[in-house]
Formats: sequence, structure tokens, C-alpha cells
Amino acid sequence: MTSSTISRISVGRAELLSRSAKATDALSMFAEASTQLRRLMPYDAAVWRVTDPVTGMMTAPIRAENLDEGGCAVYWESELFTENVNLFRDLAQASVPVAGLRRTTNDLPARSTLYETFMRPRGLQDELRAVLRVGGRPQGHISLFRAEGRAAFDDAETRLIASVLTPLAKRLRSFAEPAPQPSPLPLPQPDAPYGPGLLLFDASGALMSVNDDALAYLDTLPEGPAVSSPQGIRVPAWVHATAMKARAVAQERDRGQARDCGQARDCGQARARVRNRAGRWLVCHASCLREANGGLGASAVVIEPAKTSEIVPLIVDAYELTDRETEVTLYIARGLPTGEIAAQLHLSPHTVRDHIKAVFEKVGVSSRGELVGRLFTEYYAPLAERNMTRVHTG
Repeated sequence: MTSSTISRISVGRAELLSRSAKATDALSMFAEASTQLRRLMPYDAAVWRVTDPVTGMMTAPIRAENLDEGGCAVYWESELFTENVNLFRDLAQASVPVAGLRRTTNDLPARSTLYETFMRPRGLQDELRAVLRVGGRPQGHISLFRAEGRAAFDDAETRLIASVLTPLAKRLRSFAEPAPQPSPLPLPQPDAPYGPGLLLFDASGALMSVNDDALAYLDTLPEGPAVSSPQGIRVPAWVHATAMKARAVAQERDRGQARDCGQARDCGQARARVRNRAGRWLVCHASCLREANGGLGASAVVIEPAKTSEIVPLIVDAYELTDRETEVTLYIARGLPTGEIAAQLHLSPHTVRDHIKAVFEKVGVSSRGELVGRLFTEYYAPLAERNMTRVHTG
């Protein structure tokens, strides 16, 4: 590699990170990063995904480039149900969470079921995939594809991707910070709160039935790749993948699931948190039902408002609070004075005050009331108070 090439890549990398750092949301960050990256290394198609940092599950938003939506189910079936190479759950634990398919298979991509079922039918011959990881937690995935006839992704390109993963992951993580004033999003039945949204999928992954509450929640989710259904409902790809994950767990085919995301208690669960377009947090979780004979039946997916306990880990991670700072913050939320917090944590009041000061600085508040309002109140107004009417996304 010539000095001029090295200089060009260095300048391009700096521009990529600079523009990504200014992005105001995940989709715009993905768009900026992809635009700049294409100037440094060619690829023909790509998928940029946000993941739940606790469970490692794909969530929203998702940016797909030059790929048909119909392949989403095939892609994740290969990831969850087959012995494959470069699995995201394995890359999340790798020392360098980047890998190319042709490099890994010694230029024999047909060893991969992903290649046989998803890539080759679409004229794709190589995939470079990476996990956007920071603090040991996956914040997102990248999949870059090259068409037949192109060279395989090389070591220099792998190193380039590896060099931008942590900064991009940190920016993704920051989007979990509460917005100053999340805007209410219109939803149906302004005088009635929602119940849980329920979707049932058969063994093949086809949507069998859905309740009205689920349809209302789906209308509030970020737009992105979707899976078609017999009912004409566009099921977000990540919701469909959650259903597939539940079946893989039930069949004990999701090998290595305990390693998905470190030692977090939610590892191996078909569970993902997501923000809707109004900035409100929802949780999507799935399980595989049993028939009367004990066999596996439909996969049930539930979408409902996330409890505070579901979101606290994401928010404190976004603000980079330490474990001790998180403990102090939770005691503040319970209304304990400094002396009682010190007694509970076996610390001196002076040390507790130092922790509180650090928390205030990281979160950007100046009082306990502001802190509680910023971290624990803004997203949890009762649904009945939101005065919402339905919005159709098409």
C-alpha cells in the first residue's frame, strides 16, 4: 500500500467518524458512515443494524442497501438454525469482531449455508460482517456484501472496519440517552390504554394471527426492512427474527446462546428493546408455545411498553455510569438521602457526594429531581395520557 493510499484512507476514516459523530439518530449515522465507507472500499450491498446491547438481538432501526426485503427471513434462519461461520454471537466475543466469509472459508464460501441459501441466489460472493461493540456489549451489526467477480475483502479492509467499530458503537450507545422532550406519537383510541400486542407465527415463520394492539404498536415503529405476511401486514424484520430466535431456543439449536452478550441475565432470550418514532421505549419478547402432545407449536411475540427496569441498563450505559454510580442513582430515585445511601453501600457520605457529583456531570443535570426526571420519568407516562390517534406508515 502506497503512502498516498494510506493518507487517503486516514483522511477518509477521519471524515467518516466526524460525520457519524454529528448524526442525530442511528439511521442518519448509518447513512453517513456508509456513504463515507464506500469511498474507501467498494461493496455492492449492505445492512446496518441496531442491536439490543443486553440480549444481542437485532432491533430497530435497520438500514438495508441494494437488498430485497424477501431475504430477511432466509438470512436469519441461516444465522439461528444452522452450523455456520462467522456467527454474530461468536464475533461479539472475538478479540477482533470482524470477519470475511471468503477469508474464513479459505475462499470456499459454499461451506456456508448463508452463502448457499441467501448470497448465491442474489449474485453475492463475499460478506464482511462486524459487531459494533463497546464495553463488551454489542450495539449494532454491519454486513457488507460483494458481488460475484469482485475480489474478496482483504486484511487492510478488515483492519479499516475494525478501527471504526468502537467509535461508531459509542455513538449508537449515546442514542439511548433520553431526549429533552420526547414528542408524543398519535395512536388509536385516545381514551383507552393499550394492552399487550400479540403476534403468532407458525413453524415456518409465517404470521398466523395478530391482535389490534399489535397492529397499533407496529404503526409506531421505525420504518425498515419487513417480511410480508398472508394478511398483507408488513412485519418488521427484527420482530420476525425475534420469533425465529424463540423457536431456535426452544429447539436448543441456538448453540452458544449463554455467550451471546457476556454474563447478562437476559442472554439467550428472545427479547429486544426498541424506541418507537416518538422516542418511547417498547419491549418485544417471544416464546415458543407447546401443543397438547408436547410438541412445539406457534411462536408468540408480545410487544408492550417497556418497564423502567428494562430501560435503566440501556440509559445508564449510554451515560457511561459506573456500577457504583448506577447504584447511587437508583437509591436517589427511591428518595434516599445521602446518609442512608452511604449506609446502604457502606461508604462515607463524602464518597457518596462525589459519586452524585460525577453522575450529575455525566447526565448534565444539577439536582436530584432533574436526574430522576431525566432517567426515569420521561418515557413512562401512562399510555392513556398521550391523547393519541392512529398514524399509518404504509
